[in-house]
Amino acid sequence: MTDIQSNEQFKNAAADLLFQFADDDLLISFRGSEWLGLAPHIEEDVAFSSISQDCMGHASMFFTLLEELGYGTADELAHMRPSKERRNSILAERPNGEGSYMDTPKYDWAYTVVRNYFYTAAKKVKIDSLKNSSYRPAAEIATRVSMELFYHLQHWKTWFIQLMESTDEAKVRMNNAINRVMEDIGDMFVFGNLASDIHKYELIEQGTLIQKRWMHELEKAYISLDSKFPAIPDNPKMNGRIGEHSRDLDSALRTLSEVYRMDLAASW
Repeated sequence: MTDIQSNEQFKNAAADLLFQFADDDLLISFRGSEWLGLAPHIEEDVAFSSISQDCMGHASMFFTLLEELGYGTADELAHMRPSKERRNSILAERPNGEGSYMDTPKYDWAYTVVRNYFYTAAKKVKIDSLKNSSYRPAAEIATRVSMELFYHLQHWKTWFIQLMESTDEAKVRMNNAINRVMEDIGDMFVFGNLASDIHKYELIEQGTLIQKRWMHELEKAYISLDSKFPAIPDNPKMNGRIGEHSRDLDSALRTLSEVYRMDLAASW
């Protein structure tokens, strides 16, 4: 097995992949936290908060691995890196809807359900692939994360199917949300500038294979709905894996890191 500390190319490839997992979960958990107190009912408020907390924990584990590799402390990596250094998918950084948490938010629950269902399904198949990574610490984390993802996926799948089978208004809103999510899903299964090295060192499988598994998972829901799975755009408008991001990310990072920047000795 390759010694990651003695092989700079292997180390850089592993780090880039770890940043992708960490940044994805950091942003998706932040967007989830913005729903605190705003979910459709109290049971969902508790469930969504728990899922978001789990995702933040997953991000923390990946950032801790990066800290062990010498890239800085987990806190610094989570809070202090500028948007151009972030490797999260565009989908993870998008806002929940109009307004902000502190100023009369008008969030879109349909969009949140679709985004989290599609994202969690993608995360599940990627984590399953990461279980077989040549970088054993990452594989061990994937095994731990996978157990929680089973329940996360079932949660969002249930919401997705129920709303898709609900009122005409709900169906319209859900289909509009699906279209928006699909516009941003294109970079979810690519692995950035170091993709060739990521695959060379067998850190994770090829994105095309993982994407097929993702589509197969979602098609189960679509079959039950007697509906056709939407097409993925050929070329994503932006690729977060190479540092291309929207202004939504800058805004999210300012809010996410505000307290940390007030006291750099604090622990997140």
